[in-house]
Amino acid sequence: MDITWYDGVNNIPPVPANYGTNELDPNIPPAGNGKIQPAKLNPGKIIYSKDLTFKGGSHGSTLSILGDAGKDLKLPEVQASPSNHYANFLKACMGQEKTRSPFEIAGPLSQVFSLGVLAQKLNTKLQFDRKTKQITNNSLANSLLVGAPPRKGWEQYYKI
Repeated sequence: MDITWYDGVNNIPPVPANYGTNELDPNIPPAGNGKIQPAKLNPGKIIYSKDLTFKGGSHGSTLSILGDAGKDLKLPEVQASPSNHYANFLKACMGQEKTRSPFEIAGPLSQVFSLGVLAQKLNTKLQFDRKTKQITNNSLANSLLVGAPPRKGWEQYYKI
C-alpha cells in the first residue's frame, strides 16, 4: 500500500475535482482562544481504491464516495453516535460506551503517523517493511523510529 503524507499549511494534497465542500469536522474543537482558524484544506483524508475514491473528515468521521462510481452501492447503515469523539473516549474509559477508536486500530494508525512525521522531518521517501517493522532505505530514519533505549526496568514496555 502506498501512503502519501501531507501536513502543514503549505503542503496541501491535490484535491479531486469532485471533492465538494471542505467543511470543518464538528468533532474537532476550536483552538484554545475559541476561534476556528481558516484553513486552505481542513483535516481529513482522501482514500483511493481500485474503483472508488472516498472522502472523510478527521478522526472517525463517516466516509463518503466521490463521483458517480458508487451511486448504486448499498451501503450499511451507520448508527448515530451518542457522543462526540472526545466524550466517547472518556465514556469508554469509564465503561459507559464502546470506543469508536479502539486501540487495536489506533495503535497501528499511530505507527503510520510516526512514519509520516519522520518522512516529513527528513524530507524523503521512506520504505517500511511491515514484517520486520524496520525502515529499509534510511538508517537515520530507522534509528529515529526505534528511539533511545529505555531506562532499566522499562524494557518490557518498549517492544516494537
